[in-house]
Amino acid sequence: MLEIKEDKELFELVVLNNELAFKVLHDRYATKMFLYAFNIIKNKEVCEDMVQNIFIDVWNKRQNKSINNVKSYLFKSVKYKIFNYFRDQRISKEDITRLNIIDVSISASQKMEYYQLEEAIHSSVDKLPKRCKQIFELSRFHYKTNKEISEELEISIQAVKNQISKALSLIKKDLQSDGVILYFISVPLV
Repeated sequence: MLEIKEDKELFELVVLNNELAFKVLHDRYATKMFLYAFNIIKNKEVCEDMVQNIFIDVWNKRQNKSINNVKSYLFKSVKYKIFNYFRDQRISKEDITRLNIIDVSISASQKMEYYQLEEAIHSSVDKLPKRCKQIFELSRFHYKTNKEISEELEISIQAVKNQISKALSLIKKDLQSDGVILYFISVPLV
């Protein structure tokens, strides 16, 4: 182990390709740099990458750098990395905000289409003959089974089925004439 305690002396050895001196500097500051970054960013992986990239940069450019205060240099590097991280995140958040706005407008558009469809269905149902309308509403809007409707209206189950079938056919024709295609309304309730 190196007995040198001064950062400046350690860095001078790093410039001379001394890996042990580099390891001592790394061990001395990496955890403190990580904690500094983590207190701001709150993302373990990002902070670990920042610290690692700073030390990789120090090693790769060791012979081109003139560092008088190693601790100051390392922590300024962390600040710089944090600044860049937030700058890059700002751009990403703007993109996400744009996507959220698009998503909200699509959702609003789908809701409007749903309400328009629902309105068109109710309009078509209102055009049905009285008895046909009554049976259809009990089936589709009150979620009663054919058996429950037949018992309530004192008619046969077959009569209920016939009226629902008639209602679906009339509603389908009415909606198609308005340019609406309807699939889900024809699902029978047992």
